[in-house]
Amino acid sequence: MIDFGSNDVFSYAIFGLILNFIFSIAFGLYLSKNIGVEEMMLSKGNREQPWWLALSLAVPYAKMIITLYRVAILQLYFLDQGKSHKEFWIYLTTNDDQR
Repeated sequence: MIDFGSNDVFSYAIFGLILNFIFSIAFGLYLSKNIGVEEMMLSKGNREQPWWLALSLAVPYAKMIITLYRVAILQLYFLDQGKSHKEFWIYLTTNDDQR
Protein backbone atom coordinates (compact mmCIF):
# COMPACT_ATOMS: atom_id res chain seq x y z
CA MET A 1 0.00 0.00 0.00
CA ILE A 2 1.22 3.49 -0.79
CA ASP A 3 1.72 5.80 2.15
CA PHE A 4 0.62 9.20 0.82
CA GLY A 5 2.40 10.94 3.68
CA SER A 6 5.70 9.61 2.44
CA ASN A 7 8.21 11.77 0.59
CA ASP A 8 8.63 8.95 -1.94
CA VAL A 9 5.16 9.59 -3.38
CA PHE A 10 5.94 13.24 -3.90
CA SER A 11 9.29 12.33 -5.45
CA TYR A 12 7.55 10.04 -7.94
CA ALA A 13 5.01 12.75 -8.74
CA ILE A 14 7.68 15.37 -9.34
CA PHE A 15 9.68 12.91 -11.45
CA GLY A 16 6.53 12.20 -13.48
CA LEU A 17 5.93 15.91 -14.09
CA ILE A 18 9.53 16.35 -15.23
CA LEU A 19 9.16 13.38 -17.60
CA ASN A 20 5.91 14.89 -18.92
CA PHE A 21 7.67 18.04 -19.96
CA ILE A 22 10.75 16.27 -21.32
CA PHE A 23 8.68 13.96 -23.55
CA SER A 24 6.43 16.80 -24.72
CA ILE A 25 9.34 19.12 -25.50
CA ALA A 26 11.27 16.36 -27.26
CA PHE A 27 8.24 15.46 -29.40
CA GLY A 28 7.67 19.12 -30.26
CA LEU A 29 11.32 19.56 -31.24
CA TYR A 30 11.19 16.39 -33.33
CA LEU A 31 8.13 17.62 -35.23
CA SER A 32 9.54 21.12 -35.74
CA LYS A 33 12.80 19.63 -37.05
CA ASN A 34 10.97 17.46 -39.58
CA ILE A 35 8.30 19.99 -40.60
CA GLY A 36 9.87 23.36 -39.87
CA VAL A 37 8.57 25.92 -37.40
CA GLU A 38 7.31 28.32 -40.07
CA GLU A 39 5.52 25.53 -41.94
CA MET A 40 3.96 24.33 -38.68
CA MET A 41 2.63 27.81 -37.96
CA LEU A 42 1.23 28.16 -41.48
CA SER A 43 -0.45 24.74 -41.57
CA LYS A 44 -1.79 24.70 -37.99
CA GLY A 45 -5.54 24.35 -37.65
CA ASN A 46 -7.67 25.88 -34.92
CA ARG A 47 -8.45 22.71 -32.99
CA GLU A 48 -8.96 23.21 -29.26
CA GLN A 49 -7.19 20.77 -26.97
CA PRO A 50 -9.56 18.41 -25.11
CA TRP A 51 -10.49 19.42 -21.57
CA TRP A 52 -8.94 16.28 -20.10
CA LEU A 53 -5.51 17.10 -21.53
CA ALA A 54 -5.17 20.05 -19.14
CA LEU A 55 -6.20 17.79 -16.26
CA SER A 56 -3.53 15.29 -17.25
CA LEU A 57 -0.90 17.56 -15.68
CA ALA A 58 -2.41 16.71 -12.30
CA VAL A 59 -1.68 13.02 -12.84
CA PRO A 60 2.12 12.76 -13.05
CA TYR A 61 2.54 10.23 -15.87
CA ALA A 62 -0.66 10.87 -17.85
CA LYS A 63 0.70 13.52 -20.22
CA MET A 64 3.76 11.38 -20.93
CA ILE A 65 1.47 8.48 -21.88
CA ILE A 66 -0.58 10.79 -24.13
CA THR A 67 2.61 12.00 -25.84
CA LEU A 68 3.80 8.41 -26.35
CA TYR A 69 0.36 7.59 -27.79
CA ARG A 70 0.78 10.45 -30.28
CA VAL A 71 4.24 9.15 -31.20
CA ALA A 72 2.71 5.73 -31.88
CA ILE A 73 -0.02 7.30 -34.06
CA LEU A 74 2.65 9.21 -35.99
CA GLN A 75 4.70 6.08 -36.59
CA LEU A 76 1.96 3.51 -37.23
CA TYR A 77 -0.68 5.51 -39.07
CA PHE A 78 1.34 8.16 -40.85
CA LEU A 79 5.00 7.32 -41.43
CA ASP A 80 4.46 3.58 -41.98
CA GLN A 81 1.76 4.38 -44.56
CA GLY A 82 4.02 6.78 -46.47
CA LYS A 83 2.41 9.95 -45.15
CA SER A 84 4.45 12.93 -43.99
CA HIS A 85 5.09 14.59 -40.67
CA LYS A 86 3.16 17.60 -41.98
CA GLU A 87 0.07 15.47 -42.63
CA PHE A 88 0.29 14.27 -39.01
CA TRP A 89 0.57 17.87 -37.79
CA ILE A 90 -2.51 18.86 -39.79
CA TYR A 91 -4.38 15.82 -38.39
CA LEU A 92 -3.33 16.75 -34.85
CA THR A 93 -4.36 20.40 -35.09
CA THR A 94 -7.50 20.31 -37.25
CA ASN A 95 -11.05 19.42 -36.20
CA ASP A 96 -12.68 16.47 -37.95
CA ASP A 97 -15.32 18.68 -39.56
CA GLN A 98 -12.66 20.94 -41.15
CA ARG A 99 -10.75 18.14 -42.94
